[in-house]
Amino acid sequence: MTPITLTILIFGVMLGLMAVRVPIAISMFAAGCAGYLVQAGWLPLASFLNTQAFARFAGYELSVIPLFILMGNFATQGGISRALFEFAAALMARFKGGLAMAAVVACAAFGAICGSSVATAATITQVALPEMRRHGYSSRLATGTLAAGGTLGILIPPSVPLVIYAILTEQNIAKLFAAAMIPGLIAMAGYILAIALYARFVPGQAPDDDREGAPRLSARTFVGVMPIAVIFLIVFGGIYGGLFSPTEGAAVGAAVTLVAALLKREMTWRKFAACFYSTAAASAMIFLIFLGADVMNSALALTQVPNALAAFLHGLGWSPWVIVAGILLFYIFTGFFMDELSVMLLTIPIFFPAVMGMDFGMPQEHVAIWFGILVLMTVSFGLLSPPVGLNVYVVNGMARDVPIGESYRGVLPFLAADTLRLALLFFFPAITLWVLQFFR
Repeated sequence: MTPITLTILIFGVMLGLMAVRVPIAISMFAAGCAGYLVQAGWLPLASFLNTQAFARFAGYELSVIPLFILMGNFATQGGISRALFEFAAALMARFKGGLAMAAVVACAAFGAICGSSVATAATITQVALPEMRRHGYSSRLATGTLAAGGTLGILIPPSVPLVIYAILTEQNIAKLFAAAMIPGLIAMAGYILAIALYARFVPGQAPDDDREGAPRLSARTFVGVMPIAVIFLIVFGGIYGGLFSPTEGAAVGAAVTLVAALLKREMTWRKFAACFYSTAAASAMIFLIFLGADVMNSALALTQVPNALAAFLHGLGWSPWVIVAGILLFYIFTGFFMDELSVMLLTIPIFFPAVMGMDFGMPQEHVAIWFGILVLMTVSFGLLSPPVGLNVYVVNGMARDVPIGESYRGVLPFLAADTLRLALLFFFPAITLWVLQFFR
């Protein structure tokens, strides 16, 4: 059996298991074990499995993932989202489509202390969807806005997928977070512009005036968002000020977010326990995907196909920019069927060495960070596009009377904004990399 044939069979087993609804972590693990067994035999596989789990999970850097997830859960259960939306609505209600714009701003602000797209979408939907419906927004625009806004939970740091990229590629988490900030804000601005154009040129999607019944800008609404600002300044100010590492910053952020939730007097014992249960479940899922991807990548490494792929790409003589564009198109396609974490864990070990071997006229570290931000921006497509579109399913599940087709039509303007943003960051790497001049 040739290496190419074996590689196709490994991916075929994985996709076949996924098609019958086997969890993706188990699908990757089973396909990887089968491929490893065929190439090396039982004893080497058993030896590998005996040590791999400890080798992967004993790393100190992985603790940043559950800590950021816990921070987001404290924010979700602590009642911070309503104050965010009220403040954003008070700012944006004067514009046509203002409440939809406010939902996007609230998602961006909540994402700055959350790191999860699904949690951001679900949390802001709880407070924003009833208000948007009360003001006469169409179900299409309301659900599409909230699904797209939820992606800001991973596009604006802290971002769990970006942490995973940093771990896989051994890059500096703080630099990746800093580099993602401007692209994340561009994403927010692009969504606001998409809402403005959609509300203006498509009749009946948004009311002419949101100001009636909307919150007014006051000392109370301003004070309501202060916890978010304080948490963000403490965590990222501490990280970039050299007071603590990103992992320590995640722990400090979780503690400060808990204090903020307690001060709002919305954190009960039941909610407190739910935060830890939810964190444990999400972390276990991510770590299991880590293990499944490790086994499958090891089986693929034995075939030598990843090395052959890198050599093939170099031998084509194509421009490195064309090759990266092809990789990004591949990420968009795979996002139709797999979640963003699984795609990154499975493909970064294959694509990253190939990209780092190309000459883009930039330092190696800059290439690694630029590519990481491009990957992050690209995998977010899969959160909105069918048939998976996890954010769309989450928001649509909370708006049970809205057909799923309406929600998918609602995200189309935002996918157009995503496409333009990705092209901008691809052709102008300086947008992403200029912040690195402040690091020594």
